[in-house]
Amino acid sequence: MPPERMVIEALGDLPKWLSGLNDQRVEMNKKIAFLSGFGAAFRERIHTDIQLVPGDNGLPLATHRALLAARSEIFKNMLESEDGCKAPPSETIKLAELKHEELESLLDFLYTGSLPREKMEKHVYSLFLAADKYAIQYLQEFCERHMLLYLNSSTALDVLEISDVCSNKTLKDAALNFIVKNMEEIAFSSKFEVFAPKNQHLYVQITRAFFMDIKSKRVTGV
Repeated sequence: MPPERMVIEALGDLPKWLSGLNDQRVEMNKKIAFLSGFGAAFRERIHTDIQLVPGDNGLPLATHRALLAARSEIFKNMLESEDGCKAPPSETIKLAELKHEELESLLDFLYTGSLPREKMEKHVYSLFLAADKYAIQYLQEFCERHMLLYLNSSTALDVLEISDVCSNKTLKDAALNFIVKNMEEIAFSSKFEVFAPKNQHLYVQITRAFFMDIKSKRVTGV
């Protein structure tokens, strides 16, 4: 078939392709609207049957046992314990590592699968730790993408520290690489002065990575 004919046929199929794409978008919006009902159930406390208590002695947050069990195998095991510790519907679970706002953001994510950017920026590290502790993989990935997307001189040390705590190689490699490339700015910052004594093993890793980078540049002549 001549190339011109192929182009004409392809253009002829374009309206059909665009129509199909629009149908997919409409269907996706309907699905999002349908699933958003879970968020309303949380915000309006509809038929909640258990309360989570934050570690800062803030007000407890009413939630649904079934939702917790569906989102986290750890929560599921806590709620289905067979050793006589199964919590009755009126009882509470305390999440000592989370403050009230952090716990509220965690529940918001569990119900809706997303969070506004301002909440992520404010609570991303505590949410990442909670996702690691309670094995909430989708939240881990969500936080990881956010930290990688907004990795900069102000956040690199925090990302390195949190990646070390959670043994996340992707984040750790990205943070180390960024720090090495911006060593002068970061090493002379007040944040680094606080970070280094508290994280001596990471300080050693940064130093080694920096000198390995220098050695590599000498070898390659870059």
